[in-house]
Amino acid sequence: MKAVVYYNYGSPDVLKFEEIEKPAVADNQVLIKVRAASVNPLDWHFMRGTPYVVRLIMAGLLKPKDKRLGVDVAGQVEAVGRNVTQFKPGDEVFGVGGKGFAGGGFAEYVCAARDKLALKPANSSFEDAASVPVAALTALQGLRDKGRIQPGQKVVIDGASGGVGTFAVQIAKSFGAEVTAVCSTRKMDMVRSLGADHVIDYTREDFTSNNQRYDLIFAANGYHPISAYKRALSSQGKYVMAGGSLPQMFQALLLGPWISMVGRKKMGAVTAKSNPKDLIILKELIESGKVKPRIDRCYPLREVPEAFRYLKDGHAVGKIVIHVEESDE
Repeated sequence: MKAVVYYNYGSPDVLKFEEIEKPAVADNQVLIKVRAASVNPLDWHFMRGTPYVVRLIMAGLLKPKDKRLGVDVAGQVEAVGRNVTQFKPGDEVFGVGGKGFAGGGFAEYVCAARDKLALKPANSSFEDAASVPVAALTALQGLRDKGRIQPGQKVVIDGASGGVGTFAVQIAKSFGAEVTAVCSTRKMDMVRSLGADHVIDYTREDFTSNNQRYDLIFAANGYHPISAYKRALSSQGKYVMAGGSLPQMFQALLLGPWISMVGRKKMGAVTAKSNPKDLIILKELIESGKVKPRIDRCYPLREVPEAFRYLKDGHAVGKIVIHVEESDE
């Protein structure tokens, strides 16, 4: 089968489009014929091997242990392991693919654990479904589990135009929150179309300094210091970091727990954990029309390096998707 592989850490130039062996399905796995995948910042970190803690904990110190990338997948079940009863060949599924942390979805076939998949939303294309898993799970679990979102709360989505942010705006609205979305000037109309009650252009206004106080700040792409987010919270508000620069990530991970212990404001971070229950919740939100994936661009499988370059530019509105054509085979 055709797949995108890499043997060394580096820029998108390290990615190779090659013929490799089709994976064999294990007892608790599902073999998926991939129809679409999507690109996440997570994939970028594995490709680059940065921050270096990624190498130490997951990826391999000098060279990647797993030569394949791509966590988000959608496709058709080709075969199932002998312990798998919830799926059968021909089922259309979406979820998290691959056997390791780095995935393996940038390929014609991938194996996935049975507990990291769900049936594809009936009203979604494979491209839409592939855009969902990591980004939407991050938004759902960050808002619901870390943020304890409640109806009527004033919620800020900082970085509302990206992959996680576009899902977060819609999911927050589905919980009945009053949503303020923060994005750049050219993306305001799109973010407003997602259902945001208020939209702030960060190039003209700093929401952390406008004397408004919010019950929940969800930083999908945070760039303020943690002290600024704390200032913008209500007396019992919560801040959840889901993405941003390395300084913001380390502040949330290192300072957040201490701030939470000494005061009533709670500050922390979220990392998505794939599970069938939450994938089904997302499936139902999509089928009900409360959540609609927003795709910026689609690339064919052989152009995954170009997709990574576009991701790095930081201009994507929503998700970047990889479409696996029949002609790729």
